[in-house]
Amino acid sequence: MSPADPRLSVRPEDRVVSVRDWIGFMAMVLGMFMAILDIQIVASSIAQIQAGLSASADEISWVQTAYLIAEVVMIPLSGWAAKVFSTRWLFLASCVTFTLASVACAMAWSIESMIVFRAIQGFLGGAMIPTVFATSYLMFPPRSQAGISVLIGLVATMAPTLGPTLGGWLTEAFSWHWLFLINIVPGLAVATLVWTFVDVDRPRLSMLKGFDMAGIVLVALFLGSLQYILEEGPGDDWFDEPKIVVMSALCAVAGLAFLWRELTCAQPVVELKAFADRNFAVGCLYSFIIGIGLYGSVYVIPLFLGRVRGYSALEIGLTMMVTGAFQFLSAPLAGNLARHIDLRAMLGLGLGLFGAGLWLNHVLTSEWGYWEMFLPQAVRGLSLMFCFVPINAVALGHLAPAAVQNASGLYNLMRNLGGAIGLAAITTTLGDRVDFHYARLAEKVTWDNLEAVTRLGEISARMAAMVPGDPDQAALKVLVNLTKQQAMTMAFGDVLLGMSLVFVAGLLLMPLVHKVGHPSAGGGGH
Repeated sequence: MSPADPRLSVRPEDRVVSVRDWIGFMAMVLGMFMAILDIQIVASSIAQIQAGLSASADEISWVQTAYLIAEVVMIPLSGWAAKVFSTRWLFLASCVTFTLASVACAMAWSIESMIVFRAIQGFLGGAMIPTVFATSYLMFPPRSQAGISVLIGLVATMAPTLGPTLGGWLTEAFSWHWLFLINIVPGLAVATLVWTFVDVDRPRLSMLKGFDMAGIVLVALFLGSLQYILEEGPGDDWFDEPKIVVMSALCAVAGLAFLWRELTCAQPVVELKAFADRNFAVGCLYSFIIGIGLYGSVYVIPLFLGRVRGYSALEIGLTMMVTGAFQFLSAPLAGNLARHIDLRAMLGLGLGLFGAGLWLNHVLTSEWGYWEMFLPQAVRGLSLMFCFVPINAVALGHLAPAAVQNASGLYNLMRNLGGAIGLAAITTTLGDRVDFHYARLAEKVTWDNLEAVTRLGEISARMAAMVPGDPDQAALKVLVNLTKQQAMTMAFGDVLLGMSLVFVAGLLLMPLVHKVGHPSAGGGGH
């Protein structure tokens, strides 16, 4: 702790938050929202971007992959960068570069240029996310932490939900270029406000002497190759693809070398010893679980609505907004509960509700729409703040201010890794279960099955009056498509059930959590 750092030299309970501080912090929260939103904003407009850039199906997936890889690499480095350059300068540089990269993405002339610009956008955008978490503990006194945790939690969980909806609307109303141009005005506003009002710490450029360059290279290789494997593995049949085998070997070697380097280096770029703190380690584990549920549900439900129900991007967005609405409704209740009940009970309630919401979804049928989805989505939306607020307090709330910046990067990394690993598992499981259920259903749809033959005859009779040609062949094609639809629906149900079991496992791990009071309640210790 340096005496030149005015914020760190004041006791936490004596901090006074001025209007200037609030303006600067809210600007940072908006910057974090932009960075998280841009992960998913292209999800519903991939086809339009592909057509605009004349890209192949394999190439266009890298519009998301490049952003995710770069972001995951940057997140754990953000704590070190904030200490060296200060929170103000790091956030300013991240926001300005993110905004310029957004403009470049909108002006991309080829898929190659788009991938490069998206990587730059993700890398610098990644620094804004953990910096906000760290700043909340450096800037605000303990009595304010519950409310601040709710605010950050709302932004961090709403952004992935809103991304596909906003992206689909912008593309339909204007063009896919506006997915990126929309960042210009808020990006410039955030940069200006952060430069003017944020003053949390001072640069420590002396840390650049003998800085851990090997650690930076190794963490980039390790996390970059890991994210590549998770993104590309499901579509490439995993280890049947030579590239995945090579990247897996690189990931393993770089990961082991990274662990050895950071645990033995005098000034590591990523301070892994934070995991020696039991509460922090357990908090990161729960952050990983939340990543699986949050990013997994935001991926699976829209995919079901699009593939099985044929919903448009706008219809999917309206359905998904139920989760967001109940998040807002639960925020004041979560902030108040955090001050008055054991955080372990609150976390258990949140995990149980989220798992219940997924379980309610797993009995879905091919006819499910907005109202059938309403209750499961409402339960999940209600649960998110009950998970997010106590997990923040368990992981970060008891740490010394000097340790928060590095720990925040690791904490956020675990949530992103949970999402990445969860999505890879979901995609693989979905494909396997579709094949499994289709094979089982196809075994029953035979000429010996009276019900199937009767149904085929009914469809054939309708086809004869509707389309020219052989009505029996048309009816057979319809029956095959119906079988595929049912197999896909059953596979989605299996995936949602599997995700709910992850949260049940999270409940079983509750004995590992030490009792911790939320800082707002005057606790915060072990």
